[in-house]
Amino acid sequence: MKRVEAIIRDEKLSGAKEALKALGVAGMTVTEVKGHGTQKGVTEVYRGRQYSVDLLAKIKIEAVVDDNDVKKVTDAICEVARTGSIGDGKIFISNIEDCIRIRTGESGAKAI
Repeated sequence: MKRVEAIIRDEKLSGAKEALKALGVAGMTVTEVKGHGTQKGVTEVYRGRQYSVDLLAKIKIEAVVDDNDVKKVTDAICEVARTGSIGDGKIFISNIEDCIRIRTGESGAKAI
């Protein structure tokens, strides 16, 4: 099992959710996050004053998927979230040792 964490633009969330649902991803966690990468934020003007916003609003989607589905999931997220501009986001993949469904006590792939 792998955990796929995607940090994407907030306006791309609905497309990413639909893409994952179409692939049969059973569940996901969505979190509003702030941060910056290469972009280092933006400069904006508000009421005539210029100020720097160094932490930009993003969305983090987390899903645990079977090892065989990682490529399909990451490709789907990339296709939906890509604009070609700086700030499109990142995808992180990590190993999951086990998963336990609290309600039934099932573990492993059955619990996903």
